[in-house]
Amino acid sequence: MQRSFILFAGLFALFAVIGWVLGAANISLLLVQSFAYALIALGLNIQWGYGGLFNFGIMGFLMLGGFAVTFISYPINGTFWNSDGPIMLARAALAFAAGMLLVVGARNAHRIGIRGGWKTALLIVAWSVAYMVYRSQIDPAVEYIEANAGWVGGLGLHPVLGWAFGGLLAAGIAYIVGRICLGLRTDYLAIATIGISEIIRALLKNMDWLTRGTLTVSPLPWPTPVPQDLQAQGISIASSFIIARLGYLAIVIVILALAFFLVQRAYGGPWGRMMRAIRDNHIAAASMGKNVTARQLEIFILGSVMMGIGGAILVSFSQIYDPGAYQPINHTFLIWVMVIVGGAGNNWGAIFGALLIYITWMISDPVAQFLFNNISERTSEWGWGAIPEIQSRASQMRVLVLGLVITTALRFAPRGLIPEVVKREDARTA
Repeated sequence: MQRSFILFAGLFALFAVIGWVLGAANISLLLVQSFAYALIALGLNIQWGYGGLFNFGIMGFLMLGGFAVTFISYPINGTFWNSDGPIMLARAALAFAAGMLLVVGARNAHRIGIRGGWKTALLIVAWSVAYMVYRSQIDPAVEYIEANAGWVGGLGLHPVLGWAFGGLLAAGIAYIVGRICLGLRTDYLAIATIGISEIIRALLKNMDWLTRGTLTVSPLPWPTPVPQDLQAQGISIASSFIIARLGYLAIVIVILALAFFLVQRAYGGPWGRMMRAIRDNHIAAASMGKNVTARQLEIFILGSVMMGIGGAILVSFSQIYDPGAYQPINHTFLIWVMVIVGGAGNNWGAIFGALLIYITWMISDPVAQFLFNNISERTSEWGWGAIPEIQSRASQMRVLVLGLVITTALRFAPRGLIPEVVKREDARTA
């Protein structure tokens, strides 16, 4: 407890120093983004720290959250709704539903006596027919929408509803992914989730009729007044950015605090002990009558919900949705580093790691530029020549600094800076 207090005190002192150097507007921006990443890291901590699930498809769930809030909160595209596009999409949806019913019927063909190779052949035919029927309706609809309306547009609803829909959409995809992949273990599960994440990214980048693809969507509305609204009320430009971002930060902190409270309560009870038992030895837990697959699916969905909400919060804050901007190093690897350095299995550790790693990632670039510029001036004065391409070199320093942080943390705190604490009575009952 004392260690956690000291670490958090040091972290907030670091934020205070950065705020003093960069200004209140910049530190408020970093705080919003870092607390959103803390929610995402908390979701990964549930999956990995609680359940031992190697989810390397985080980027896919962040993209789903970003798409969800874009679809819900972006203004309505009247050109689309006044055209034949909605009717054509409705036909495609009906074709999809009919195809799924056909596939489900083929999967249950054994109930009417069709088994073995005949059932397999029937299932292949059902999938083929369902695919052709769906494509016969969706392809003309896509061509029509892109030619006449550009894309579907949004629904013009409140962004917080988009955040909730992001969590719901992530939960639905996580259920499908979990049913397919959770039979795999360790590195096999990691490879499978990476593949699914790339599939999601490819779909969202290429579905121009639904997401505008690489053309991007902006500006997205905030759940709180944006700086321009405050400026219209007579507030200065500098103050408007600070006040607007602090209002946004307040909502993010409330959501994070609520999620933290619920997860912490659950993990401290029988559910948490069961999850630790499954994580530490799933074979022994199954032999004791626990439904390991169902519990792992449950925890996979719960963590993915937080990732979807966190991804939606980030997109709303940036006010732009660009599927091409998502990269595994920023939206998967970085979050894993947050949990590992902070302490897997400890919610406080996950939040601390998220705040520390994100602020380190963001300030390493400007700090490196400052150092390189000063060194370049000295070397020029001494006749050694200036440092070339300082900006690109400074950006690359992010990876070096992150590697040093990981190495140092794992060397001196292999279980994380705030590691999991298991009470003795929990260890006996688990």
